[in-house]
Amino acid sequence: MPTYAYACTECGHRFDAVQSFSDAALTECPVCGGRLRKEYGSIGVTFKGTGFYHTDAGSGTARGDSTGKPAESSASSSTEAPASPAPKAGTRAADAATPGGSS
Repeated sequence: MPTYAYACTECGHRFDAVQSFSDAALTECPVCGGRLRKEYGSIGVTFKGTGFYHTDAGSGTARGDSTGKPAESSASSSTEAPASPAPKAGTRAADAATPGGSS
């Protein structure tokens, strides 16, 4: 169950309360009876692994070094498939596209 931080607007009393998500928020200060407000702070969440953001705490070898430059790849930079050879003169394009040259 989550822990919520509350602060009284009248006396400044601060405390934490463990409540379910379905519980109603507290509205009355247990010390003076004044109005309460929820306090929101930063949370300590760390997403580990690949695929979240390029500045993650990953190894950096696959995505580049700490300078922000992309890693160099030993493979060809082209991701396209090699072009098929041009059809021979005197053949129709449909015949050249089928294995064996004719249908």
